[in-house]
Amino acid sequence: MSKNVFFVGFLLAASGLLSPPLALTAGLLYGLTFVHPYPGDTRRLSKFLLQASVVGLGFGMNLAEVVKVGRSGFIYTACSITAAMILGLAIGRWFGVERTSAFLVTAGTAICGGSAIAAVGPIANATEEEMAVSLGTVFVLNSIALLLFPAIGWALHLSQTQFGLWSALAIHDTSSVVGATAKYGAVALAVGTTVKLARALWIVPVSVLTSIVKKSKRRIQWPWFIGLFCLAAVANTYVPVFNFAYPVLSRLGKLGLTVTLYLIGSGLSMATLRQVGVRPLLQGTVLWAIVAAGSLLLILHGWIHL
Repeated sequence: MSKNVFFVGFLLAASGLLSPPLALTAGLLYGLTFVHPYPGDTRRLSKFLLQASVVGLGFGMNLAEVVKVGRSGFIYTACSITAAMILGLAIGRWFGVERTSAFLVTAGTAICGGSAIAAVGPIANATEEEMAVSLGTVFVLNSIALLLFPAIGWALHLSQTQFGLWSALAIHDTSSVVGATAKYGAVALAVGTTVKLARALWIVPVSVLTSIVKKSKRRIQWPWFIGLFCLAAVANTYVPVFNFAYPVLSRLGKLGLTVTLYLIGSGLSMATLRQVGVRPLLQGTVLWAIVAAGSLLLILHGWIHL
Protein backbone atom coordinates (compact mmCIF):
# COMPACT_ATOMS: atom_id res chain seq x y z
CA MET A 1 0.00 0.00 0.00
CA SER A 2 2.67 2.52 1.04
CA LYS A 3 4.73 1.77 -2.09
CA ASN A 4 1.75 2.31 -4.37
CA VAL A 5 0.87 5.62 -2.74
CA PHE A 6 4.50 6.74 -2.90
CA PHE A 7 4.76 6.07 -6.63
CA VAL A 8 1.41 7.73 -7.36
CA GLY A 9 2.66 10.91 -5.67
CA PHE A 10 5.99 10.63 -7.48
CA LEU A 11 4.29 10.37 -10.88
CA LEU A 12 1.93 13.26 -10.15
CA ALA A 13 4.89 15.47 -9.23
CA ALA A 14 6.89 14.38 -12.29
CA SER A 15 3.95 15.02 -14.61
CA GLY A 16 3.65 18.66 -13.58
CA LEU A 17 0.10 18.19 -12.30
CA LEU A 18 1.28 19.25 -8.84
CA SER A 19 2.79 22.68 -8.22
CA PRO A 20 6.00 22.77 -6.12
CA PRO A 21 4.17 23.68 -2.86
CA LEU A 22 1.54 20.99 -3.49
CA ALA A 23 4.28 18.45 -4.24
CA LEU A 24 5.95 19.25 -0.93
CA THR A 25 2.61 19.07 0.90
CA ALA A 26 1.85 15.70 -0.70
CA GLY A 27 5.29 14.45 0.33
CA LEU A 28 4.83 15.68 3.89
CA LEU A 29 1.42 13.99 4.18
CA TYR A 30 2.93 10.77 2.89
CA GLY A 31 5.92 10.91 5.23
CA LEU A 32 3.77 11.58 8.29
CA THR A 33 1.23 8.88 7.37
CA PHE A 34 3.23 5.95 5.98
CA VAL A 35 6.52 4.21 6.66
CA HIS A 36 8.82 5.22 3.79
CA PRO A 37 9.80 2.13 1.71
CA TYR A 38 13.01 3.64 0.28
CA PRO A 39 14.42 6.24 2.73
CA GLY A 40 18.10 5.88 1.78
CA ASP A 41 17.48 5.77 -1.97
CA THR A 42 15.20 8.79 -1.73
CA ARG A 43 17.83 10.90 0.04
CA ARG A 44 20.46 10.06 -2.58
CA LEU A 45 18.08 10.65 -5.48
CA SER A 46 16.81 13.98 -4.13
CA LYS A 47 20.38 15.29 -3.73
CA PHE A 48 21.33 14.38 -7.31
CA LEU A 49 18.01 15.52 -8.75
CA LEU A 50 18.28 18.91 -7.02
CA GLN A 51 21.68 19.59 -8.53
CA ALA A 52 20.69 18.36 -12.00
CA SER A 53 17.50 20.44 -11.90
CA VAL A 54 19.37 23.61 -10.96
CA VAL A 55 21.61 23.07 -14.00
CA GLY A 56 18.48 22.63 -16.12
CA LEU A 57 17.14 25.95 -14.86
CA GLY A 58 20.32 27.60 -16.10
CA PHE A 59 19.17 26.98 -19.68
CA GLY A 60 16.34 29.43 -19.03
CA MET A 61 18.60 32.19 -17.67
CA ASN A 62 20.32 35.07 -19.47
CA LEU A 63 23.99 35.32 -18.48
CA ALA A 64 23.96 39.13 -18.31
CA GLU A 65 21.09 39.02 -15.83
CA VAL A 66 22.77 36.26 -13.82
CA VAL A 67 25.96 38.34 -13.51
CA LYS A 68 24.06 41.53 -12.71
CA VAL A 69 21.93 39.94 -9.99
CA GLY A 70 24.82 37.95 -8.57
CA ARG A 71 27.03 41.05 -8.35
CA SER A 72 24.30 43.16 -6.75
CA GLY A 73 23.44 40.48 -4.22
CA PHE A 74 27.05 39.73 -3.22
CA ILE A 75 27.37 42.38 -0.52
CA TYR A 76 23.97 41.53 0.99
CA THR A 77 24.88 37.87 1.03
CA ALA A 78 28.25 38.47 2.69
CA CYS A 79 26.78 40.69 5.39
CA SER A 80 23.77 38.47 6.08
CA ILE A 81 25.83 35.26 6.29
CA THR A 82 28.30 36.85 8.71
CA ALA A 83 25.52 38.25 10.91
CA ALA A 84 23.55 34.98 10.84
CA MET A 85 26.60 32.90 11.79
CA ILE A 86 27.43 35.11 14.78
CA LEU A 87 23.82 35.36 15.92
CA GLY A 88 23.09 31.65 15.39
CA LEU A 89 26.03 30.50 17.50
CA ALA A 90 25.02 32.92 20.27
CA ILE A 91 21.42 31.66 20.21
CA GLY A 92 22.58 28.06 20.24
CA ARG A 93 24.72 28.72 23.29
CA TRP A 94 21.83 30.51 25.00
CA PHE A 95 19.49 27.54 24.46
CA GLY A 96 22.17 25.09 25.57
CA VAL A 97 22.40 23.30 22.21
CA GLU A 98 25.40 21.02 21.80
CA ARG A 99 28.20 23.01 20.12
CA THR A 100 28.55 21.01 16.88
CA SER A 101 24.80 20.76 16.34
CA ALA A 102 24.44 24.50 16.97
CA PHE A 103 27.16 25.20 14.39
CA LEU A 104 25.53 22.97 11.78
CA VAL A 105 22.06 24.47 12.30
CA THR A 106 23.59 27.94 12.03
CA ALA A 107 25.51 27.10 8.85
CA GLY A 108 22.40 25.56 7.29
CA THR A 109 20.34 28.66 8.07
CA ALA A 110 23.01 31.16 7.05
CA ILE A 111 24.08 29.59 3.76
CA CYS A 112 21.96 26.98 2.00
CA GLY A 113 20.32 24.45 4.26
CA GLY A 114 21.11 20.78 3.84
CA SER A 115 23.88 21.38 1.28
CA ALA A 116 25.86 23.48 3.75
CA ILE A 117 25.33 20.97 6.56
CA ALA A 118 26.39 18.08 4.34
CA ALA A 119 29.54 20.00 3.34
CA VAL A 120 30.73 21.26 6.73
CA GLY A 121 29.47 18.38 8.89
CA PRO A 122 32.29 15.90 8.10
CA ILE A 123 34.88 18.69 8.38
CA ALA A 124 33.52 19.61 11.82
CA ASN A 125 33.76 15.92 12.82
CA ALA A 126 30.01 15.76 13.39
CA THR A 127 28.48 12.43 14.39
CA GLU A 128 25.63 10.85 12.44
CA GLU A 129 23.22 11.86 15.19
CA GLU A 130 24.39 15.50 15.09
CA MET A 131 24.03 15.52 11.30
CA ALA A 132 20.54 14.01 11.48
CA VAL A 133 19.37 16.47 14.14
CA SER A 134 20.72 19.47 12.23
CA LEU A 135 19.31 18.31 8.89
CA GLY A 136 15.95 17.57 10.49
CA THR A 137 15.78 21.01 12.11
CA VAL A 138 16.59 22.86 8.90
CA PHE A 139 14.30 20.61 6.88
CA VAL A 140 11.24 21.24 9.07
CA LEU A 141 11.72 25.02 8.90
CA ASN A 142 12.50 24.86 5.19
CA SER A 143 9.19 23.10 4.53
CA ILE A 144 7.27 25.72 6.49
CA ALA A 145 8.98 28.54 4.57
CA LEU A 146 8.01 27.13 1.19
CA LEU A 147 4.33 27.17 2.15
CA LEU A 148 4.40 30.43 4.13
CA PHE A 149 6.51 32.83 2.09
CA PRO A 150 4.32 33.23 -1.03
CA ALA A 151 1.31 34.05 1.16
CA ILE A 152 3.30 36.72 3.02
CA GLY A 153 4.64 38.12 -0.25
CA TRP A 154 1.17 38.51 -1.71
CA ALA A 155 -0.21 39.98 1.52
CA LEU A 156 2.53 42.64 1.57
CA HIS A 157 2.31 43.23 -2.21
CA LEU A 158 6.01 42.54 -2.72
CA SER A 159 7.26 42.93 -6.26
CA GLN A 160 8.68 39.85 -7.94
CA THR A 161 12.21 41.20 -7.55
CA GLN A 162 11.66 41.92 -3.85
CA PHE A 163 10.17 38.49 -3.25
CA GLY A 164 12.94 36.71 -5.14
CA LEU A 165 15.61 38.54 -3.14
CA TRP A 166 13.84 37.92 0.18
CA SER A 167 13.41 34.21 -0.56
CA ALA A 168 17.07 33.82 -1.49
CA LEU A 169 18.19 35.53 1.72
CA ALA A 170 15.73 33.88 4.12
CA ILE A 171 14.76 30.40 2.86
CA HIS A 172 17.23 27.62 3.67
CA ASP A 173 17.46 25.25 0.68
CA THR A 174 17.79 26.04 -3.02
CA SER A 175 14.93 23.66 -3.82
CA SER A 176 12.46 25.55 -1.64
CA VAL A 177 13.66 28.93 -2.92
CA VAL A 178 12.90 27.72 -6.43
CA GLY A 179 9.57 26.25 -5.34
CA ALA A 180 8.42 29.44 -3.61
CA THR A 181 9.64 31.85 -6.30
CA ALA A 182 8.30 29.74 -9.18
CA LYS A 183 4.87 30.07 -7.62
CA TYR A 184 5.33 33.85 -7.34
CA GLY A 185 6.47 34.54 -10.91
CA ALA A 186 9.19 34.19 -13.56
CA VAL A 187 11.16 37.28 -12.44
CA ALA A 188 11.05 36.14 -8.82
CA LEU A 189 12.33 32.73 -9.93
CA ALA A 190 15.28 34.23 -11.85
CA VAL A 191 16.27 36.57 -9.02
CA GLY A 192 15.78 34.01 -6.26
CA THR A 193 17.69 31.24 -8.03
CA THR A 194 20.64 33.42 -8.98
CA VAL A 195 21.10 35.07 -5.57
CA LYS A 196 20.64 31.74 -3.80
CA LEU A 197 23.28 30.04 -5.93
CA ALA A 198 25.67 32.93 -5.29
CA ARG A 199 24.93 32.41 -1.61
CA ALA A 200 25.68 28.69 -1.91
CA LEU A 201 29.21 29.50 -3.07
CA TRP A 202 29.93 30.56 0.50
CA ILE A 203 30.02 26.85 1.36
CA VAL A 204 33.63 26.93 0.18
CA PRO A 205 35.08 29.68 2.44
CA VAL A 206 33.05 28.48 5.43
CA SER A 207 34.29 24.92 4.84
CA VAL A 208 37.90 26.15 4.56
CA LEU A 209 37.58 28.18 7.77
CA THR A 210 35.98 25.23 9.57
CA SER A 211 38.79 22.97 8.38
CA ILE A 212 41.41 25.39 9.74
CA VAL A 213 39.69 25.80 13.11
CA LYS A 214 39.03 22.06 13.52
CA LYS A 215 42.39 21.10 11.97
CA SER A 216 40.49 18.64 9.82
CA LYS A 217 41.98 16.83 6.84
CA ARG A 218 38.61 15.92 5.32
CA ARG A 219 38.18 16.84 1.67
CA ILE A 220 36.03 19.91 1.03
CA GLN A 221 32.95 19.25 -1.12
CA TRP A 222 32.95 21.83 -3.91
CA PRO A 223 29.49 22.88 -5.25
CA TRP A 224 30.30 22.02 -8.90
CA PHE A 225 26.66 22.19 -9.97
CA ILE A 226 26.77 26.00 -9.59
CA GLY A 227 29.49 26.16 -12.23
CA LEU A 228 27.39 23.98 -14.54
CA PHE A 229 24.43 26.32 -13.94
CA CYS A 230 26.58 29.23 -15.15
CA LEU A 231 27.71 27.26 -18.21
CA ALA A 232 24.06 26.51 -19.02
CA ALA A 233 23.31 30.25 -18.83
CA VAL A 234 26.30 30.92 -21.14
CA ALA A 235 24.93 28.44 -23.66
CA ASN A 236 21.43 29.94 -23.50
CA THR A 237 22.84 33.44 -24.05
CA TYR A 238 25.59 32.90 -26.62
CA VAL A 239 24.94 29.59 -28.41
CA PRO A 240 21.68 30.15 -30.30
CA VAL A 241 22.09 27.05 -32.49
CA PHE A 242 20.51 24.96 -29.71
CA ASN A 243 17.66 27.37 -28.95
CA PHE A 244 15.15 24.62 -29.72
CA ALA A 245 16.46 22.56 -26.77
CA TYR A 246 16.85 25.21 -24.06
CA PRO A 247 13.14 25.62 -23.18
CA VAL A 248 12.80 21.84 -22.90
CA LEU A 249 15.82 21.58 -20.58
CA SER A 250 14.56 24.48 -18.47
CA ARG A 251 11.14 22.84 -18.20
CA LEU A 252 12.75 19.56 -17.17
CA GLY A 253 14.65 21.47 -14.50
CA LYS A 254 11.41 22.84 -13.05
CA LEU A 255 9.78 19.40 -13.09
CA GLY A 256 12.87 17.90 -11.49
CA LEU A 257 12.67 20.41 -8.64
CA THR A 258 9.00 19.61 -8.13
CA VAL A 259 9.88 15.92 -7.80
CA THR A 260 12.75 16.85 -5.46
CA LEU A 261 10.34 18.67 -3.16
CA TYR A 262 8.03 15.64 -3.10
CA LEU A 263 10.94 13.36 -2.24
CA ILE A 264 12.18 15.71 0.48
CA GLY A 265 8.70 15.97 1.98
CA SER A 266 8.23 12.21 2.00
CA GLY A 267 11.39 11.89 4.08
CA LEU A 268 9.92 13.76 7.04
CA SER A 269 8.43 11.37 9.60
CA MET A 270 7.30 11.49 13.21
CA ALA A 271 10.54 9.73 14.09
CA THR A 272 12.48 12.60 12.49
CA LEU A 273 10.53 15.16 14.48
CA ARG A 274 11.18 13.28 17.72
CA GLN A 275 14.88 12.96 16.90
CA VAL A 276 15.29 16.69 16.31
CA GLY A 277 14.33 17.56 19.87
CA VAL A 278 13.22 20.87 21.30
CA ARG A 279 16.44 22.84 21.75
CA PRO A 280 17.91 22.64 18.23
CA LEU A 281 14.46 23.34 16.81
CA LEU A 282 14.12 26.39 19.05
CA GLN A 283 17.55 27.63 18.01
CA GLY A 284 16.77 27.14 14.32
CA THR A 285 13.32 28.73 14.62
CA VAL A 286 14.50 31.84 16.47
CA LEU A 287 17.47 32.36 14.13
CA TRP A 288 15.34 31.82 11.03
CA ALA A 289 12.62 34.18 12.29
CA ILE A 290 15.18 36.94 12.93
CA VAL A 291 16.84 36.45 9.51
CA ALA A 292 13.49 36.35 7.68
CA ALA A 293 11.96 39.33 9.49
CA GLY A 294 15.15 41.40 9.39
CA SER A 295 15.80 40.89 5.68
CA LEU A 296 12.14 41.57 4.86
CA LEU A 297 12.15 44.87 6.76
CA LEU A 298 15.37 45.95 5.03
CA ILE A 299 13.88 45.12 1.62
CA LEU A 300 10.61 46.93 2.37
CA HIS A 301 12.51 50.06 3.45
CA GLY A 302 14.67 49.95 0.34
CA TRP A 303 17.95 49.32 2.17
CA ILE A 304 18.36 46.04 0.29
CA HIS A 305 17.50 46.09 -3.40
CA LEU A 306 18.72 45.02 -6.84
